[in-house]
Amino acid sequence: MYKEVLAQISRGAEELLIEQELIEKIKENRPLRIKAGFDPTAPDLHLGHTVLINKLKQFQDLGHDILFLIGDFTGMIGDPTGKNVTRKPLTREDVIENSKTYQEQIFKILDPDKTQVVFNSTWMNSMTSAEIIQLAAKHTVARMLERDDFNKRYKGGQPIAIHEFLYPLIQGYDSVAMKADIELGGTDQKFNLLVGRQLQEVYGQKPQVVLTMPILEGLDGVQKMSKSLNNYVGIAESADEMFGKLMSISDELMWRYFELLSFRPVEEINSWQNECRQGANPRDYKVKLAQEIIARFHDQQAAERALESFEARFKRGAMPDDIEEKQLQAVDNGGYVLANLLKDAGLTASTTASRNMVKQGAVKIDGEKVVDSQQKMPVGSEHIYQVGKRKFAKVNITA
Repeated sequence: MYKEVLAQISRGAEELLIEQELIEKIKENRPLRIKAGFDPTAPDLHLGHTVLINKLKQFQDLGHDILFLIGDFTGMIGDPTGKNVTRKPLTREDVIENSKTYQEQIFKILDPDKTQVVFNSTWMNSMTSAEIIQLAAKHTVARMLERDDFNKRYKGGQPIAIHEFLYPLIQGYDSVAMKADIELGGTDQKFNLLVGRQLQEVYGQKPQVVLTMPILEGLDGVQKMSKSLNNYVGIAESADEMFGKLMSISDELMWRYFELLSFRPVEEINSWQNECRQGANPRDYKVKLAQEIIARFHDQQAAERALESFEARFKRGAMPDDIEEKQLQAVDNGGYVLANLLKDAGLTASTTASRNMVKQGAVKIDGEKVVDSQQKMPVGSEHIYQVGKRKFAKVNITA
């Protein structure tokens, strides 16, 4: 029995530390306390966040207790993970406002009756200065500098503020306060999750099992999904917006999204991938992916309407059936500037002409009018570009 549960829990996971400890916890035949923490750094959650939330849902369906931790205290410190500079902390007002929308959005996936939303300010605000110093005494600077981003900044002469060392300590102490059996996090959080294990042992608790999940790439297929990089799909976006964005991803990235975002059986996804290798149109499977995700955050009717709307936009654009296909290589991984793309695809004579056509409202991408000639089209994307009434090109952007 536990082997089936273990296989389900491990699906899509990057690393499980330590598997034998998880087996022992499962064999205790009790609801386990499953922790995942999110700092309210922005008002909206995106599909990258849902990789973890989907895994929480699996644990929830198995009968375990979900502890959704909103890091309202740690959010005001600023998570230094992956940063080569000190991260600007949030204000208390930012934290409160963003926390409200997090609570509204997570219940699009999790069962609100079976989810406990917890704030780490609950215990951190009551800690005295002396207690925080005692907590800091339970970890060493040498251990902190083992963390990759701290180590690089130290060797590179980049400043590391003292308060940044407090972040992994407080995240680890959250596990003590919550008596977590398992903590989930992205692969970039591994060090912090292991600090939680160490502190639980110091405080006389059984150490939590650590389950890390992969980081989801954004629409560009290169960098992690992020609102600041504008390569995200927000779970509160309209069905039409979500559909258009998901249809824009590369065929290769589509399978990565299936792996990390879809609830469909692995065997079914593998069979679809095999059908594509044998010549099936990847677009048909991209539609299935988009509709599954939209149905999850809206409903099935919204997913069907989004497909109809997407196809209608192409028909309204009176696009020919024999659109020329082109492949352009981006200068860097940041993408391809639209004005340059139109010129290089042969749709305009120069970048100046491209900018003028955009200003005149004569440029469309997938049937939608564009207004910014300097926007960057992501690497791995494939779109139909139209200039005027008669010039079309289907362009795939490669790295």
